[in-house]
Amino acid sequence: MSKPILSTGLRWLWLVVAVLIIDLGSKALILQHFQLGETVFLFPSLNLHYARNYGAAFSFLADKGGWQRWFFAGIAIGICVVLTVLMYRAKASQKLNNIAYALIIGGALGNLFDRLWHGFVVDMIDFYVGNWHFATFNLADTAICIGAALIVLEGFIPTADKKQPDRA
Repeated sequence: MSKPILSTGLRWLWLVVAVLIIDLGSKALILQHFQLGETVFLFPSLNLHYARNYGAAFSFLADKGGWQRWFFAGIAIGICVVLTVLMYRAKASQKLNNIAYALIIGGALGNLFDRLWHGFVVDMIDFYVGNWHFATFNLADTAICIGAALIVLEGFIPTADKKQPDRA
């Protein structure tokens, strides 16, 4: 017997669509208005910088000849399937986990689109302090990191299901 979709975590799939629109829109703007390697100062410690990532986080495996494109695409698809199943099994009222899963799915799909369409992931956020620059990243990466942080945070928040009964 199937559950009504709105009673499950799938109720939060709208957030996946929102993340995709924002991520792919920002990447389209970068591709239309920036040359590869171009940097525009936004404010201290933050630039827009068009970079291509052929690997994963921190350009992991970026120089491995192309097979990594399909490997990371497969991982993204697998993660999206697993998290969608978890959302279906969860109650819609489990907001924190469902929001976290939706953020991760949206980010993974945004980067998956890049890998499949362009052969690389478009990165544009350059955070720096002094001469030290963090790895350039994008809004999909941000959504994934926020989603992962929410999952960790949820583990520390007591809920009625997790509370131990009081012993007198």
